[in-house]
Amino acid sequence: MNRGHAKMPLQRPSTPIAIRSAAVAFMHESFHWLRLHASVAATVFHVDLSSHASREREALDWLDEAERSRQRRFVHPRPSREFTLCRAALRSLLCRELNCSNGDLSFGMSKFGKPFARVKGVAAPISFNVSHSGRHGMIALAPEGRIGVDVEERSTNRNLDVCIRLLFAPDERAEFETVSAQDKVKLFYRLWTLKEALIKATGAGLSIDTAKFEIPLAMVRGEKRGIFQFPDTLAVAWGLEDIGNAEFAAALAHERDEQLGEIR
Repeated sequence: MNRGHAKMPLQRPSTPIAIRSAAVAFMHESFHWLRLHASVAATVFHVDLSSHASREREALDWLDEAERSRQRRFVHPRPSREFTLCRAALRSLLCRELNCSNGDLSFGMSKFGKPFARVKGVAAPISFNVSHSGRHGMIALAPEGRIGVDVEERSTNRNLDVCIRLLFAPDERAEFETVSAQDKVKLFYRLWTLKEALIKATGAGLSIDTAKFEIPLAMVRGEKRGIFQFPDTLAVAWGLEDIGNAEFAAALAHERDEQLGEIR
């Protein structure tokens, strides 16, 4: 996690926010949201999802009534905390990027269930995606183009052999045979987050079979960045980035403009 960026006080949700957040990190005494990764294509923020009563109370102030109703329906505290902190962080970041008040910000939903931002009821010119796992939340923002982010805390309790057989393509499965048991866990989560980020970027959800496409071999073998195309949609290229660290596996996928070499 990059902790070397500037720190800024978090504004109250009723206050219009004019400062753009793409190049800054920010903290508040009750929040811990920091920029993790930035490129021309996108910026990714890390959200600390550790249990913290005052942080969660303040985050609730950012939610609208429908979101608070959703939060109250969670039976267990962990998913409630994950939703509350991630949604509050997303709202604050979008308000900064879009120069709008929290009250003017709302969300719509695509036919596949992927949310998008609205300001005063009008679709906003920004792409975002959210992921969370355990103590770690991720929010990716991009000025244009489809985007997906995924984060996973690594676990040794999962039956990896079954998952590998079901979730990965033949050449990917062969790579697992070449690594140690310890490295198998790291490889699994690296490839899984890359695939999940791609699927989330498309917005197509469970309609995509992860065993039907392969991560670029160079990335399977450790490269941090690569370019990917789905076999049935070669007209669209995706930039892939492994943004994980020792604490978690994480990946970013963004739609590229082939003429410019970046997202469109």
